[in-house]
Amino acid sequence: MFDRREMQKSETMGAAAAAARPTRSLTAYLGLMLRGVAMGAADVVPGVSGGTMAFILGIYEELIDSIRAVGQPPFIKAVLGFRIKEIFAILNWKFLLAVGTGILVAIFSLASILEYLLENRPVYIWSFFFGLVLASVFTVSKRIGRWGSAAITAGILAAIGAYILVGLVPAQTTNAWWFLILSGAIAICAMILPGISGSFILVLLGKYQYVLGAVNDRDFVTLGLVAFGALIGIVSIAQVLGWLFKNYHDVTVAALIGLMFGSLRKVWPWKVDVAWLTDAAGNFVLSDGHRIVTEQHNVLPTPAVNGGGEIGMALLLALVGFGLVIVIERLANQK
Repeated sequence: MFDRREMQKSETMGAAAAAARPTRSLTAYLGLMLRGVAMGAADVVPGVSGGTMAFILGIYEELIDSIRAVGQPPFIKAVLGFRIKEIFAILNWKFLLAVGTGILVAIFSLASILEYLLENRPVYIWSFFFGLVLASVFTVSKRIGRWGSAAITAGILAAIGAYILVGLVPAQTTNAWWFLILSGAIAICAMILPGISGSFILVLLGKYQYVLGAVNDRDFVTLGLVAFGALIGIVSIAQVLGWLFKNYHDVTVAALIGLMFGSLRKVWPWKVDVAWLTDAAGNFVLSDGHRIVTEQHNVLPTPAVNGGGEIGMALLLALVGFGLVIVIERLANQK
């Protein structure tokens, strides 16, 4: 049991955390929910991270700090002591609820639309996201106070790492319980990092098909292990990122910008499929009747193959995505 002084100290920290948060109106929380919708829409698209959208929309650091609170001693002590009021005081629950609701709304309402576009108009959807991510690289770079040698090095190394990562070929891995937990932890860490897709990481780890099968078969043991890993992963990565933001803000932001820049390899609109996911027998693995692509090569568009109309529309959509980020940034700065 915790003594009275420890309890009072924990309550004081919870009250301080609540007081430090911005006071928001109902309209502001609606805006947060819309940002969550944008994050959820990005998560639906393989190769695009919801963390990228959170970064673009200016809620990334608050999101990390809000998740980070779950792993901090005051919150853990409040939970163990069943102090409900204190739990809600420490947890930025209104913010998380608004963003989380938006993510779920997007996943359930936009998944079918984005799936259709990815299957029938992949060049258009990738072009839009290419412009979106490219613009975010420029706009987010303004948040760095000084581009010192450490920030530049971190940005370059992160860009190279992301470029290599998104081009890797999936591996064959074990289905042991510990690896399922590890896969969930790594995938959720990737999902919260700008530029890296959590579902793509599952493909690289050789667990996309296995987890997808567990969802269809209602294998709650497998799903529980992956979810447990995801919980550990997201709280852990939030601790690290929160500490980095507080102590090495410019270097951390530069590294995240590098991740987004390197991920442009994945969202390049014109690709050629060269490899597909197969099972142990060598048969193609299908998702909704379509083969799961594991490796693609980026190519330059040519009017003879792609048609001038497709290229023009792709460029237009890339400009729309680029301009959307610029407008959002200016509105945020004015506010």
